[in-house]
Amino acid sequence: MSGRLEAKVLVVTGGTQGMGLAFAQRAATEGARVVIGARDKDRGEEVAAEIRYAGGSALFMPTDVTVEEDMARIVDAAVTEYGRLDGAFNNAGGGPMASVRETDSDNWHRSLALNLTSVFYGLKYELPAIIASGGGAIVNNASVSGVKGDGTQAAYNAAKHGVIGLTRSAALDVARSGVRVNALVTGLIDTPLWQGVVSQAPEIAERYLSAQPTGRAGTSDEVAALTAFLLSDEATFISGASIAIDGALTA
Repeated sequence: MSGRLEAKVLVVTGGTQGMGLAFAQRAATEGARVVIGARDKDRGEEVAAEIRYAGGSALFMPTDVTVEEDMARIVDAAVTEYGRLDGAFNNAGGGPMASVRETDSDNWHRSLALNLTSVFYGLKYELPAIIASGGGAIVNNASVSGVKGDGTQAAYNAAKHGVIGLTRSAALDVARSGVRVNALVTGLIDTPLWQGVVSQAPEIAERYLSAQPTGRAGTSDEVAALTAFLLSDEATFISGASIAIDGALTA
């Protein structure tokens, strides 16, 4: 296997389903050595084994992105196993559908931990490792909720705005260190998270879909293709950007 990610060592969180899984598979087909982080050990080992069976290189590390030590450990595993770290896709996220009035303190703190603090932990350990390896790139998954309001997702909305701010801050911090940091403004993407909305709150799902200019959800493979480009050497002057992949939803 070879491609624009040839021999790059990449960490991906939330890599056992949806966008993270699609990217891990895409990166491996383009020659990357992929270190996959997720909480489900059995599924993680299965995904890594499938990538290796297809001829790629993959390692799974049990990872709870809300735990700082776990994020330090997955970066260390990448460097220990492959000798370097060239990039990362900080992708894990999710949260309840709840307005400000409906959100209790526990859900608020859990959502910020999963969607924002996890990205901080990732950047904290990924950036030094990438700099030590000679440079590279990071992509953070932000969502359209990072650039527009949503009355039904208060905590998620706030956290994803924070991801974009954190992305910009990190990009400026390492701009002269050979590292690029960008955010994806993902729109309605057909993932297990979206399917959960469809099954549990069909009226909300219909409202989201009817507001989609393209009339359809995007695919995880489409997100994976953009992420691969941003982590490749074809995107060396793109940093600090929030790049929409949303079917014109924020146009």
